[in-house]
Amino acid sequence: METKSRISEAEVAVLREAFKPLLHHQFRFLSLPIGSLVGFEPSQIGTICGSLMDACLPYLGLEGIPELRLTKHQGILGEREGYPDYKHSSGFRVELKLLYMDNHDLKMKRPPTAREPSARLTQKVTVKNVQPDKDAMLILAYQLHPQDENPTFVSPTVMDYEVFSMIELVEARDKRLLDCEGRWFGNYETPTIVSKIGRKKLENGLALDTSVYGRKESEGKDFNEDTNFGKLKRIPHGALQAFLAKCRRAAAGSDDEA
Repeated sequence: METKSRISEAEVAVLREAFKPLLHHQFRFLSLPIGSLVGFEPSQIGTICGSLMDACLPYLGLEGIPELRLTKHQGILGEREGYPDYKHSSGFRVELKLLYMDNHDLKMKRPPTAREPSARLTQKVTVKNVQPDKDAMLILAYQLHPQDENPTFVSPTVMDYEVFSMIELVEARDKRLLDCEGRWFGNYETPTIVSKIGRKKLENGLALDTSVYGRKESEGKDFNEDTNFGKLKRIPHGALQAFLAKCRRAAAGSDDEA
């Protein structure tokens, strides 16, 4: 069977250059009074900003930013969020992921303990629907900053960005699942990990039941659905992890990304 070609590093570099106008761009359509931030946790800000930034990215030409040549990609009928997010005029397809960077100069309702960044490459994106030669992931790392023209309001501002081959990330994500003795149920439908009960069976040399999985430990199955599947921080891809580490350092040691 013929192997599909893959998006090359040169092609990824072309996309990276195309998105360069996003660097340091402030999404002023979303304006929050600085005083209101004390009632928000970073994770809530991430939810609010994420939906709006996703929707507005193809229309930034209206804000004076050079045309990004992106259009919303047609999703699968009936799905709230289809894959991928955008189609580029060059023919490549782009999935957007947003990485929130905390700004410690702003007073917010921060949780007492660190939270793992929630950005993830979900199970909706698999080798079944990824086009290896066309698909890329665009990660925008953003932070809330006061507006220059109205410093009593803050808006999400792109601090850094990167573009990756989607098939490379999917393969690294799935390899980690298998290396941790997890497995897919169905045709790349539900990723699972070995439960506590299953782990004890393995330690005793017993075979695991691969015919069914549970959602909670209390169900007593050998496998449970992996609720942390696809979190970017857990994907063993060198360039991706280097970018995430760079963003953490830029946030001055922030450990509560949302």
